[in-house]
Amino acid sequence: MAEKRDYYDILGVNKGASKDELKKSYRKVALKYHPDRNPDDKGAEAKFKEAAEAYEVLSDDQKRARYDQYGHAGVNNQGGGQYGGFGNMEDIFSQFSDIFGGGFGNRGGGRQQQTRGQRGSNLRIKVSLTLEEINEGTTKKIKVKKYVGCKTCGGSGAKDKNAVKTCHTCNGSGYVRRVQQTFLGQMQTTAACPTCHGSGEVITSKCSSCKGEGRVYGEEMINLEIPAGVSEGMQLSMNGKGNAGMNGGGAGDLLINIKEKEHKHFTRDGNNILYELDVNFADAALGTSLEVPTLTGKVKITLPQGTPSGKIFRLRGKGLPSIQSYGKGDQLIHVNIWVPTSINAEERKALEIIRKGKNFQPNDVDKRERKGLFDKMRDFFGG
Repeated sequence: MAEKRDYYDILGVNKGASKDELKKSYRKVALKYHPDRNPDDKGAEAKFKEAAEAYEVLSDDQKRARYDQYGHAGVNNQGGGQYGGFGNMEDIFSQFSDIFGGGFGNRGGGRQQQTRGQRGSNLRIKVSLTLEEINEGTTKKIKVKKYVGCKTCGGSGAKDKNAVKTCHTCNGSGYVRRVQQTFLGQMQTTAACPTCHGSGEVITSKCSSCKGEGRVYGEEMINLEIPAGVSEGMQLSMNGKGNAGMNGGGAGDLLINIKEKEHKHFTRDGNNILYELDVNFADAALGTSLEVPTLTGKVKITLPQGTPSGKIFRLRGKGLPSIQSYGKGDQLIHVNIWVPTSINAEERKALEIIRKGKNFQPNDVDKRERKGLFDKMRDFFGG
């Protein structure tokens, strides 16, 4: 599956956009890819639904906050799924009737708010975490090499305040208008000025430190706040912590890809953790109490008399938390009967006596009980 696009990029707005700006931008994108204007165009239909998904999340304060903090992972089950959970076009028109109710008569398009300079690119890093860190959440302090704002010119790229003049191409507006002839008539659009890149100004004398870019290559110490419950392959994002923009443009984002470190005791299965417990034959036959590790320390469990190999015990709530809901998974303890590879003469004599005993002979009841264990395993593992 292709990686999902950034919601702000889909709507063509910056991350500080107001609700009115979001609404205007969404209407403009929806107008462009509306099915009535693009009949039988599956690509346009997909972009129309994609824009609806982006607006559905960003127009909701709570969903937008989670998206800004965690990226798509923060809204996967809250309207940020495949096209936001919209099954068809009617769903979209119904949910956003205030936008679509007035039709699509206004084709002129208004001026888009331009930001100074060019936005910096996103940065992508990997962060390796232990299961204990995932269980509790953690803060990682890392040094990131990237473009940072030039301190000499304050990010403007100009030698001084007098080394800047109004752009003659756009007359300082930062954008230019274009008129295109389509089968629907004339379509007027706006775009960032190609001369000043949307700033409305041009530099006549460049800063000697950054050579007019407004940024230099350096590094920054960043505190990464990792929430509890993340998982392998999940991507988080930090707004404005990517490369600095050129000539005062906004910074890109820092994209954090999660990697799980291999654990010496546990294997992860969703929010459950699995632990393989090796016990000797005598303990399994007679029953015993013993300690097993968990993510928060050791706990004591009791093996009842006659515990068979393959038995699974559950420690409720000793697994990992879910990043999107309350509650925790469980720790599942899988019992393995450990068989020695070498024994001494005394041990052999004892075993020779035991294996002839009546209670140590396999029987049909044992087989039926083992079949029941497979059913229990399917229950434990959701199958």
